[in-house]
Order: sequence, then C-alpha cells, then structure tokens
Amino acid sequence: MKIHYISENNSVLNHFLGQIRNINIQNDSMRFRRNIERIGEIMAYELSKNLSYKNVEIQTPLGIKKTTEINDDLVLCSILRAGLPLHNGFLNYFDHAENSFVSACRHHPNNDDEFEILVEYQALSIINNKTVLLLDPMLATGQSIVAVHEKLIQNATPAEIHIVVVIAAPEGIAHLEANLPENCHLWVASLDEKLNEKNYIVPGLGDAGDLAYGSKL
Repeated sequence: MKIHYISENNSVLNHFLGQIRNINIQNDSMRFRRNIERIGEIMAYELSKNLSYKNVEIQTPLGIKKTTEINDDLVLCSILRAGLPLHNGFLNYFDHAENSFVSACRHHPNNDDEFEILVEYQALSIINNKTVLLLDPMLATGQSIVAVHEKLIQNATPAEIHIVVVIAAPEGIAHLEANLPENCHLWVASLDEKLNEKNYIVPGLGDAGDLAYGSKL
C-alpha cells in the first residue's frame, strides 16, 4: 500500500488541523464541520495530482486552448456519519464524481471495551473499473475501513482505491497494510502517536461524528 502523508510541510492544512483538535474551538459544530470540509478540499487537491488526465482543446470566446482534464471515473464513498463533511470537501472539487455512502460503527455486544464492526446501511454506486475514494476522518484500529472495503469489492472490481483519512494511528495503518491490496493508496493528513486502551486515537480530537453532528445514544 502506498502511503501519502500531506501535512509534513507547513501549510494552511496544519492551521485547520489545529482547530479541529482545539478544545476551545472544536465544540462549535458548524466550525468543526467547515474545517473538516476545508481539510477535504486540500486533500482532494493533493490527491488530484495522482489521477490520470487526458488532453483536451477548450473553445474560449477568443480562441482554442489546449489543456488537460481528469480522465478517471471517480466515485466518492464516505463512511457515515463522520465522513460527511470530508465527503463535502471532496465533492466541492470533484463535482462530477458519483457518490456512495456506507454506515459502519463499533458494536459492543458485551458492554465492555471489546467490539465488532457493523456495516449496515449502504447506498452504493456502480464502481466496476472506476476510481474509488473511500473517506473517513479517523483511522483508529482500521477495522471499519477494512470492513467497508470488503463490502465494496464483494460484487465489483474498482480500477483503483484511494483511502482518505484526516487523523491516523500507527496501529490502524498497520492493520490496513496487513489486510488491503498492495495497490491501494492511503492519504493521511496527520499521523498521531497511538491508540489508548479503549482504541481511541491519542492525542486525536475526540469523536468526530459527535463533534460534527451532536452526541448519539
């Protein structure tokens, strides 16, 4: 798996990453959603450099201009619900893309720290021979992304899969490397230190879904 870390150099990306982590700012849910969306826009731009392009000629009011356009058939697939603001950021740039949505959540059958991933609601586009961008702001254990990836490829063969996360833990990256095909791409805005005993990212930012949309039952 090819991994792309995109916050290693100073840029406005780091500014927005700081704000979504900051306990004095992140509780403004509208601002949190907008900052995740902005991060999505920046990551979409960086990812676009790895897509394929075709030569085209554009008719302007004054003549012909030779340029390039994206040649990939793109499908954006976000993991509900936390992935929605990130999805919106990518859709702002790839407005021609098709869209898919999958729910994945931790289920604690014994009401303890042990959990399994439940993949339930699905609204999937046709992804055969298309470039799929799988979007989830947090890569903790990696189990959700692996479960959704398995669901996506059950009856389809995409041309390429790019996994996009805002914050990642080393343990989650290792899980993806062990369970996903080598030709997958992983895009990481920020790499954190570790998972804690409850498998939450440290220092992380908390629960991205709750910060974006409010607490859940």
